[in-house]
Amino acid sequence: MSDEIDVGRKGEALGIYLKSLRSGTGLTLREVEDATKKDVSNAYLSQLENGHIAKPSPNVLHSLASVYKVPYAKLMERAGYISPNARSSNTAKHGRAATFSIENLTLDEEKELLQYLSFVRQKAKS
Repeated sequence: MSDEIDVGRKGEALGIYLKSLRSGTGLTLREVEDATKKDVSNAYLSQLENGHIAKPSPNVLHSLASVYKVPYAKLMERAGYISPNARSSNTAKHGRAATFSIENLTLDEEKELLQYLSFVRQKAKS
C-alpha cells in the first residue's frame, strides 16, 4: 500500500488528522473556537474535520497548531502547502531562520528559537 495521499482525498485525510488531534486534547469544537480566540469557528472546524474543506488558510493552520501543540510545518504539509519531498537538507536553511539572525543558525538553534517563539505566543494569548 502506498504512503501517498490521493489528491481527491487530501481534505479528508487532513480532516481525520485534525479530528484526531482535537480528540487527543479532549477539546470540543467550541472549546477550540475559544482557544483560537475565534480565529477558527466551530462550524469551520467541523467542515475541516469532515473533509469538506481541503486547504484551509495558513493562518487557520497556525492557530490550530498552537492549540493542538503540534508543529505548524506538519499541518502545512498535511494541507499540501509544503511538499514532504521538499524538506531541506541538514545543512540548508529556510526563510524563517533569517527572522532570527543575519548569520546562519544551526538546526538545533533554529529549533530552540522556534520553540521559544511558540512559548512566547502562547503566553501572550493567555
